[in-house]
Amino acid sequence: MSDPEITCEKEGRCGVITLNRPHALNALTLHMVREIARALDLWEGDPAVQCVLVKAAGDRAFCAGADIRILHELGKAQRFAEQLAFWREEYILNRRIKLYPKPYVSLIDGIVMGGGAGISAHGSYIVAGDKYSFAMPEAGIGFFPDVGATFFLPRLPGKTGAYLALTGARMNCGDAVAFGLANAHAPSQRFAALAQRLVHGEDVSAAIAAESAPPPVSSLAGQRHFIDGCFGAPTLSAILEEIDDAGYGGSEFALATYDTIRAKSPTSLAIALRQMQIGASLDIDEAMRTEFRIVSRIAKGHDFYEGVRAVIIDKDNRPIWNPAEIEALKPADIDPYFAPLTDGELEFSAEAHAP
Repeated sequence: MSDPEITCEKEGRCGVITLNRPHALNALTLHMVREIARALDLWEGDPAVQCVLVKAAGDRAFCAGADIRILHELGKAQRFAEQLAFWREEYILNRRIKLYPKPYVSLIDGIVMGGGAGISAHGSYIVAGDKYSFAMPEAGIGFFPDVGATFFLPRLPGKTGAYLALTGARMNCGDAVAFGLANAHAPSQRFAALAQRLVHGEDVSAAIAAESAPPPVSSLAGQRHFIDGCFGAPTLSAILEEIDDAGYGGSEFALATYDTIRAKSPTSLAIALRQMQIGASLDIDEAMRTEFRIVSRIAKGHDFYEGVRAVIIDKDNRPIWNPAEIEALKPADIDPYFAPLTDGELEFSAEAHAP
């Protein structure tokens, strides 16, 4: 018998979710999404469960996102209904976590990207370990920052969300605490002790405080002036002009940022910028509904399949985007991705709604 992809078990006063695909960087499958949703339903009404804890097996990754290969194969086979079923249930779960009435604690060490952020960033408490490494790199594979990134990235300080969405840049533990993506830093070797405190029913905030330590200094915090000055421009072209000017001014960080953005899908970048511009005014329901509209269109487009081919399958890292140039895109070209669906809109059950 192979090990289960995920376990959801009651331990003491805690409902414990363990992602268990370390060989695949704990990438999410539809089965895992459904198991988490089922467990949350059971534990919500169980008075013996004081809080929910989500953690991961292995030391390389908390969760590197959805299993993109599976989604790519479904799309290439024109099995769009099955493909969209994953995103539909994943997005409903992201919202469920955001609105969950009991404390939801994520212990994150190693890589956390895409879908991994979706099952952690919406929770009540996010604890970053020594090897914490966050990124939303979707624009590099012709996709877009989803799993509620429309909601949580624009709520980061200044224009940090736009910077992360357009560059796919990584944040370490010190960055995460400094910018509010994590509530606390706990050394990795203290994760087990923190979990035991929660299992024994200790107050969540007190348990985290007891095992926390000062985070490393954030190197990204020193770039706030650059980030806020460049990423508030209204269009991609204007953002690149600001970054280019900073590069001419002697900023090596700006030069690297410029090249990073230029390598990504122009369509994905334009979608991501629009998300960052509108997201702060959306509640979680409308943010998730917006993302499902976008993914329903991207799933039938070109760049997602080309990006996955170039980065994940063939690994030649030479995607041919369509269109190839940022300057070829007009704002109106992006409007259809955000338009309401004629059928199949993302719907939520009646028992929980965003305040």
